[in-house]
Amino acid sequence: MNLAKKTSEKLQGELKVMKVITRALIGVLGALFLFCVYGLLTNEDNTFFISMIVVPIALGAIIPLNYAEM
Repeated sequence: MNLAKKTSEKLQGELKVMKVITRALIGVLGALFLFCVYGLLTNEDNTFFISMIVVPIALGAIIPLNYAEM
């Protein structure tokens, strides 16, 4: 990534896109986590929800990496 060849407008645009993607990722992972918690609390067969709750927890590690690049 060569920052010297990019204009400040292009860099600001890329930063805005990264912020939008990060917020969307937080929203989707948060919704999936809440869905899994709801399923764990209401259903008797918890095997699906136990296996699915790992996904938002594991993918949540991507969020700090995105903030580190901003």
